[in-house]
Amino acid sequence: MPSEPSAYVHNTLLSRLVGFRLYSVQFVMDYLQLRFDGPTEDMPVLNCDVLPVVETPAGLIRPDQEGYADALRRFIPGRVVATVAETGRGLRIEFDEGAICLHPEADEVPGPEIALLSGFEDGRWMCWRPGEESFEDLA
Repeated sequence: MPSEPSAYVHNTLLSRLVGFRLYSVQFVMDYLQLRFDGPTEDMPVLNCDVLPVVETPAGLIRPDQEGYADALRRFIPGRVVATVAETGRGLRIEFDEGAICLHPEADEVPGPEIALLSGFEDGRWMCWRPGEESFEDLA
């Protein structure tokens, strides 16, 4: 008898990034890839179809501001110290010197997806969409 799928628990998969190092920031046409490596064989990749905001000690840097790419690159080779995935806050990946934050307005989502996290050896992945897990407030 097949088992029923388990219910989504906020931050369960994203929190697996804690302890991983950001080693690559790639701008790919109309999205962004954040690649991580770390203490396991996993090689997680977070595809961001909506460009995240960078939080630094000096303030927020948005994708349309000068210095945005440099601000993202400054997290390399930082290690993830905490994550948040919750309704009203979206996704947040924290480093010692700031955070990468993904919580767009509804009109800032260009397509059906906000972000996709994959690359775990056990095959687990998560796709975040407006109106669903961690983004219910964008419905």
